Amino acid sequence: MPLPTKILVANRGEIAIRVMRTCRELGIATVAVYSDLDRDAAHTRYADEAYALGGQTAAESYLNTARILEVIAQSDAEAVHPGYGFFAENADFARALTEAGAIWIGPPPEAIEVMGDKISSRKAAAASGVASVPGTLEPIGSVDEIVAFGEEFGWPVAIKAAYGGGGKGLKVVRGPDEVEAGFESATREAAAYFGRSEAYLERYLTRPRHIEIQVFADTHGNAVWLGERDCSTQRRHQKLIEESPAIGLSDEIRRAMGEAAVQVAQGCGYTNAGTVEMLYQDGEFWFLEMNTRLQVEHCVTEMVTQLDLVAEQIRVAAGEPLSFVQDDIVRTGHAIECRINAEDATRGFLPSPGRITRLRAPGGPSVRWDGGYESGDEISQYYDNLVGKLIVWAPDRDRAVRRAVRALQELQVEGIHTTIPAHLALLGHPDFAAGAHSTKWVEEDLDLTALIAADGGGAGTPVADAPDALVERTVPVEVNGKRFSVRMWLPDAPVAAAAGPARARPRPTASSGSVGAGDGTVTAPMQGTIVKVLVAPGDAVEVGQAVLVLEAMKMENHINAETAGTVAEVRVAAGDTVGPGDVLAVIE
Repeated sequence: MPLPTKILVANRGEIAIRVMRTCRELGIATVAVYSDLDRDAAHTRYADEAYALGGQTAAESYLNTARILEVIAQSDAEAVHPGYGFFAENADFARALTEAGAIWIGPPPEAIEVMGDKISSRKAAAASGVASVPGTLEPIGSVDEIVAFGEEFGWPVAIKAAYGGGGKGLKVVRGPDEVEAGFESATREAAAYFGRSEAYLERYLTRPRHIEIQVFADTHGNAVWLGERDCSTQRRHQKLIEESPAIGLSDEIRRAMGEAAVQVAQGCGYTNAGTVEMLYQDGEFWFLEMNTRLQVEHCVTEMVTQLDLVAEQIRVAAGEPLSFVQDDIVRTGHAIECRINAEDATRGFLPSPGRITRLRAPGGPSVRWDGGYESGDEISQYYDNLVGKLIVWAPDRDRAVRRAVRALQELQVEGIHTTIPAHLALLGHPDFAAGAHSTKWVEEDLDLTALIAADGGGAGTPVADAPDALVERTVPVEVNGKRFSVRMWLPDAPVAAAAGPARARPRPTASSGSVGAGDGTVTAPMQGTIVKVLVAPGDAVEVGQAVLVLEAMKMENHINAETAGTVAEVRVAAGDTVGPGDVLAVIE
């Protein structure tokens, strides 16, 4: 069949824009969808058409199947690209689209079901002759099961969301005393982000490297692997730096991993782009899981292969065969990707939602910036905190590292905390240069608290008063659920965020290992939602003890006491939304 003439991108941020760019090159019109908070977001401005989903949270907007189906009919979109996250690995959504007559730019729903459930994916890998990390093959139902597994295989143990990914719904417990809280947190986080709370167990390897293989298959029986990516530089089980090729792998191991990944893909009847993730330690590798979608870090594979993976996705979804076979794939040079997140690395990578007052992307030879925001845009607590991705290529790894450092020094993001200082520290560390890092390296071996946060003012910077002068502006106007741009003369002041006027709040004081004030006042370090209160008035608490759990950008953060004493007040309850500097509790 011919390529679709109009594609709806069921996502937001940088991945939506990245997909739309390829569509433009192919002459395909694009349709964006947006929440109330994203009415004037970068992806809605970039698309040829944009339609309102309503709501603020992901559940109210980007996970609203019925409304997305309405937009498909309203816009006459022929195909849907899911990006990553949200519905990208949801078999029910894929079926609903195809039943509505739209082309699903992704794998078959049956393959998503097999690989989207981490338990069944382990079974499928075993059936394909690929070994997994030791773990359970059925969902866990009780705390006792976790304790028994830990006693048999040794601590620590990873409790993992069966339908999760990206570090969400994953908790590591180091002994029986941590099991109950870890199990509760993992299932709660999984239910909130993926809509399913099932979890399973895995042995938690002590010093592994995270190696993943990009695979691609079509409906004509062709399946290939495009190379590997090392994603070992992580915090909270989410990646900070990805690179290709992986340093220190022999050609024999690399080829064995690639062939194993293709076996797994063929074993579940896979088509389109996918990634088989593996753990590598001491010369051995194990199947971890398969991501049935385009990965965040697909860009490094594109840089070393000079292939457009999104274009290939669209062609394969339209029924065309792959434009290459295994022997055609040539990988040259070295590529590095830095995920620039709205986080404060000096405080345990705490999320830092807020308004970007200035953003200047780097340039120069072989430098790529895949961004989801521009100056003046707001990063909401309700969504992932990825600001953008910086990707560089060079003929070898040493030169790629130097180019990444130069580009990071050029990259300017002001108004929020970002991970830029952490990336500079990581790329300049001897362990990274030697390839001696592992998935535990950032959190267990490095001390980033001494970094000076490059935040240009920090989250929560109040908006200046508007001057009287009028300027010509293009503003979004919504008519019957469809977005239009209208040119108007307005006061020369920053446009208010969709969430309402900015509130000036006291900026939280940075501290090492906790986020409470030393005088006994426990304050919120960021905007977020209270999901659990762990203490009550009259309770005795110790320094560093968790008193509340705050969810921000889909991650749970423990708010700790910075002083010992007795809880005098608790000013919030589960479900309350708070902002940076809000007083949550008082300890006397």
